[in-house]
Amino acid sequence: MALFMDTRLILRKVTDLRCLTPRRYRVKEKWAATHAKHPPTRLALHHFDATYSVQLGKLWPSVRVAMLSERKYGALLNNFCHDAVLVDLQAKGCRDFITNREEDGHLQLPQLPECTDVSLKKSDVDGQEINLSPNIKCLVFPRGDVTRFKPARPDAYGLLSYYLMDAASVLPCLALDVQEGHNVLDLCAAPGGKTLSLLQSQTIRFLCVNDTSVSRTMRLRKVLHSYVPKQFLTDEKLRITSFDVSHCVLVDVPCTTDRHSLMEDDNNIFNKIRVGERRRLPQLQLELLLAGIEAACPGGEILYSTCTLSQNQNQGVVEQAICLARENHGIQLEAVSLRPLTQMFRNTFHFAPDLHLGEMVIPHLAANFGPIYMCKLKRLT
Repeated sequence: MALFMDTRLILRKVTDLRCLTPRRYRVKEKWAATHAKHPPTRLALHHFDATYSVQLGKLWPSVRVAMLSERKYGALLNNFCHDAVLVDLQAKGCRDFITNREEDGHLQLPQLPECTDVSLKKSDVDGQEINLSPNIKCLVFPRGDVTRFKPARPDAYGLLSYYLMDAASVLPCLALDVQEGHNVLDLCAAPGGKTLSLLQSQTIRFLCVNDTSVSRTMRLRKVLHSYVPKQFLTDEKLRITSFDVSHCVLVDVPCTTDRHSLMEDDNNIFNKIRVGERRRLPQLQLELLLAGIEAACPGGEILYSTCTLSQNQNQGVVEQAICLARENHGIQLEAVSLRPLTQMFRNTFHFAPDLHLGEMVIPHLAANFGPIYMCKLKRLT
């Protein structure tokens, strides 16, 4: 009996049992078939180090650390849900960053290096207050608090109480400043977070949501059915995959999705077999933005947004779109300043300083949201 116990003890201490397996029964692990020599996440990091260290200068080391760390989320409250979760979340230390803005100090960031000589006319609205919808509520934990939200639970009608998303992704919807009775187009709607944010405003007369990917459109439908009652999903109020002339157009284009590219190998745009797709991204983004510009009515506004730090996919695309819209379609555009929005939320998010066109939330360990770039255009003719 003692010998049997000693044998069990020895086997328990042996972590690799291959040494006890006869050679003819051993199977050699095929390393090349299971592990990529250069995984997409590593390729993405090398690319970002080479590109963003020049573009962001002294900001890049801190942004790099934040992007390689766990991101923070916000809980977008679902006004269609009947469960009162606001009090519970506030009891845990959360606050609605839209209505309850902190008054603490703001981190001073160094200026970004100048990288273009292009100067575009901006409308003089630096002192104009943006009318924020009182119905959009997004709760976040305090700065430096990395507590995770629990998954939302359905109410008695099967609707989920909140939607977890990067809180900075709500900013483009706030910047669009949708008014009562507007027709709104969400050109690249999937997976549905920004669409859901727009619906929470409860001011939209008609919402068109569109996405070219069949799988992403199916995901969009699933999100809408999980958060919005059926009576609000009728063709009279919401339509998927088709659009008309609109007062407001949200163009949240596909991009390199920097955080995903650094953290996940699955569906990574830096995979070697997707090199051509990645190189075509700026052209695709330009075409989508031009389509959004054409869909806006004269006097309407277009909000272009990405979740990348890349200047080629951000300011570069907007500059080309402004020129091509004027030359090819005779459409005059004006860039609208989003400085009032950054002033409102500068204690919740960290914004890149002194961009010549648009605004950008950059990740920081104390407030690890973003990256989110946004630029607002007004169609004059």
